[in-house]
Amino acid sequence: MVELLSWLFGQYADYSTVFIALELIAVVFGIASVLLASKTNILVFPIGLVSTAIFVYLLWKWQLFGDMFINAYYSVMSIYGWINWTKNKESKQDHINPTSQQDASIKNTDTNHSIQVEHLTIKDVPILAALAAITIAFVALVYYFRPVINNGFRFDGAMLGLHLFTWVDYTDMLTTALFLMAMWLMARRKIEHWLLWIVADAISIPLYFYKGLTFTAFQYVVFTLIAIWAYYEWQRRYRMQPHTAYA
Repeated sequence: MVELLSWLFGQYADYSTVFIALELIAVVFGIASVLLASKTNILVFPIGLVSTAIFVYLLWKWQLFGDMFINAYYSVMSIYGWINWTKNKESKQDHINPTSQQDASIKNTDTNHSIQVEHLTIKDVPILAALAAITIAFVALVYYFRPVINNGFRFDGAMLGLHLFTWVDYTDMLTTALFLMAMWLMARRKIEHWLLWIVADAISIPLYFYKGLTFTAFQYVVFTLIAIWAYYEWQRRYRMQPHTAYA
């Protein structure tokens, strides 16, 4: 047991108390935000912003630039999603006029967080493809110039080349693309974003263990389980809601 705990948490011996505390706070707020998202509660965005902002700082310090880029993007998309969900909530409240017992029941159950969820459409595919391509290219460029970045942004003595890429770098490119597509779909209230979260979260579990961020790895275990449940929850909510199209 001692050996297992040492393997899981031994890397924290070299971290400052402040860093450990910040990671724990970010993890707690991150899990809370996913739980709120599963319930289509608009508080997902302000709560999530706390987590992503902390992780941007920590990941910059740890020089995990792909992960840092993900969280910086999350922060921007959280603001966009907050605005989009607010508009949809107001639009739904303005348009729904229950005329039957079923409609009245729907309105009563969604009083606190009446957000319309939608399925992915063919119009979303080109945007997703472009987002994935741009993301992979950007993260690849960051890792290509990582020796320069680690050298204080100086080219003197820095060795560049694709041969320096590791499996972690390639995996990071994949998960970054999946996360960014998922976050965009979430901001657009698309049910299928949970499928991308499930895949990317599951991949991230061993990745973060390998990187030595044990608390964050455990966070992704919880994320994966919540995402599986939330996918079916959003499907249920879609079947219950009135199927009127809202922007």
